Amino acid sequence: MTEPKPAQRDAYDMILEAIDVGVYKPGDRLVESDLADRFGVSRTPIREALQRLETQSLLARDGRSLIVASLDHNEMAELYVVRAELEGLAARLAARHAAVEEIKVLAEMVKDDVALLGDSAAMARANRRFHKQIHLASHNRFLVQQLDLVYRSMALMATTSLAAQGRGEKALEEHRAIVDAISKRDEEAAYSALKAHISIAFETRLRADAEAL
Repeated sequence: MTEPKPAQRDAYDMILEAIDVGVYKPGDRLVESDLADRFGVSRTPIREALQRLETQSLLARDGRSLIVASLDHNEMAELYVVRAELEGLAARLAARHAAVEEIKVLAEMVKDDVALLGDSAAMARANRRFHKQIHLASHNRFLVQQLDLVYRSMALMATTSLAAQGRGEKALEEHRAIVDAISKRDEEAAYSALKAHISIAFETRLRADAEAL
């Protein structure tokens, strides 16, 4: 596979990050000239980045326009099944391989994130950092790559389950249980705790979507 040119990679990363943090939401139209102005690059790398994002199903066609794709109910359910299994595996491997320093960082993250309660956007960013740290602590590069793909698709969800009333506090309790299992080198408990955490997040999202109907 040909390695993307630096400018193309930069444009791709910038657009992807903008989708990830909610600058562009599902259904938003992406225009080459607007993106080029926003990110300060020429239209050619923007065009190449948009083609790559479309190939990865992160963008969809709406007539002649490209829009940020969205996930239907079945796609979301399928994504959560894969995410739960891969995240559970990451926690299991982290319990086996994580350095003491990595576990300490995880514990500090949970402690620091208490200050973010009430700010769902900040909590969502902190949540991604926490999970990414577990992925890295698994010390399995192929698993990390697959989880990066999963999280790329997670960006296509317009809202975060952490916005639900009381979900932030509960999520932090679940994070503490995950870190506790990893610190005790209890692989099965770590796997189960993280899978349960993802299951509760999915249930919370389903409930929020049902209430919005």
